[in-house]
Amino acid sequence: MTDPASDAIATYHDLLTDELAAESQAQLDHQLRARGLFFGERALCTVLRPRLMAPTQYRALQTGVAAIMGAFVRAHEAAMEDVAVRRQFCLEPWEERLISADPGFTEPSPTSRLDAFMVDGTLRFTEYNAETPAGAGYNDALSQAFYGLPVMRRFLRRYDVRPLPARHGVLRVLLDAYEQWGGRREPPAIAILDWKDVPTFSEFVLFRDYFREQGIACEIADPREVEYRDGRLRAGDFAINLVYKRVLLSELVGREGMDSPVLRAVRDRAVCMVNPVRCKLLHKKTSLAVLSDERNASLFDSHQRRAIEAHIPWTRRVEERRSEFHGHPIDLIPFVAGSRERLVLKPSDDYGGTGIVLGWEVDAAGWDAAVRTALDRPYIVQERIELPSEPYPSLEQGRVRFDDRMLDTAPFVAHGESVDGCLTRLSTAALLNVTAGGGSTVPTFVVEKRT
Repeated sequence: MTDPASDAIATYHDLLTDELAAESQAQLDHQLRARGLFFGERALCTVLRPRLMAPTQYRALQTGVAAIMGAFVRAHEAAMEDVAVRRQFCLEPWEERLISADPGFTEPSPTSRLDAFMVDGTLRFTEYNAETPAGAGYNDALSQAFYGLPVMRRFLRRYDVRPLPARHGVLRVLLDAYEQWGGRREPPAIAILDWKDVPTFSEFVLFRDYFREQGIACEIADPREVEYRDGRLRAGDFAINLVYKRVLLSELVGREGMDSPVLRAVRDRAVCMVNPVRCKLLHKKTSLAVLSDERNASLFDSHQRRAIEAHIPWTRRVEERRSEFHGHPIDLIPFVAGSRERLVLKPSDDYGGTGIVLGWEVDAAGWDAAVRTALDRPYIVQERIELPSEPYPSLEQGRVRFDDRMLDTAPFVAHGESVDGCLTRLSTAALLNVTAGGGSTVPTFVVEKRT
């Protein structure tokens, strides 16, 4: 199927002569350095074109997100109500202990990100980052950088180009949650909380500066350097009442324990934390198995079931049981063992591509070993989907070259209901993940030809 944005992409590429590409690359390199757009030591963007999305594609993205989020919300409600449903998410004992605490606001994941692929105009959601969605700050800074490129200035003569900013969505859900929590008593004072040596630290700086530009006090804080005393959580002299949690809960508990200053302050309602501990339910990759599994169909209404069928690939928790594959009864483990070319194995609660095994990229022995591993700890198995690709330009030895790159569609979701920004990641490998060490991040723009 022809990409609805193909004319815009062709126009952009036609403009990109070797000379203009060199000028644009120099400008982009300067912007990447000036804005700190690096993941550790690696430049975030290695290509000379942003993602160009047609209005029809963006509407499909908004519609698809709204449809599937209702199913995720319902799954969370059912899990909080019924221990048998909650058991399917494979929570750790410490997670079970912590999720009972009322965070002070309604949504389990006020800010989140879905990872999807747009296949022939239909979105297929493969993961849901409901705990610490990264990239919103990078997205906005990259959008600003691309607007100033020489090639983009020429492209803007022919096309209206609309960015999809994301930082404002994060800020509004932080402040909404803070108000629900009871934060009208005093102005918000935000701590962006994560270890100071993580490769995403440069994004924390972007968020800190943005929050301060909006008139909100903000500091970046390492969980090891905060203290909780006299009913206040502090980072040095900075008194915190709103935590923008970027640290993973598993790492926080693993390093600092259940009685860390942060978690004690949260339990005492001395601070509002976004996302709250309850986000762990939906963040587990097993959440997609809960949606997809035929035995849970009665949890969802007809609209939600249609959304699951349209947007969630076949997904199951890896375990010995009978199940169905597109309506056909199967013994799950023998089916998984014998269907390597069409399946993916994913650990329920790792990140950055860790532990993911693409069946078509390993041999039979490697797949058998992966299945045995998946039976020992919480894993999901998911049906392989087609990965879309587009040509993207880059500069090599002074010449423009075009290479097909696979791309995902990763919308940021506010309040578990609406799109606020969209990240796009590119790769020449099937595992599209910046943390995993490859690929490129580009901003997403909605484009229409000028009349």
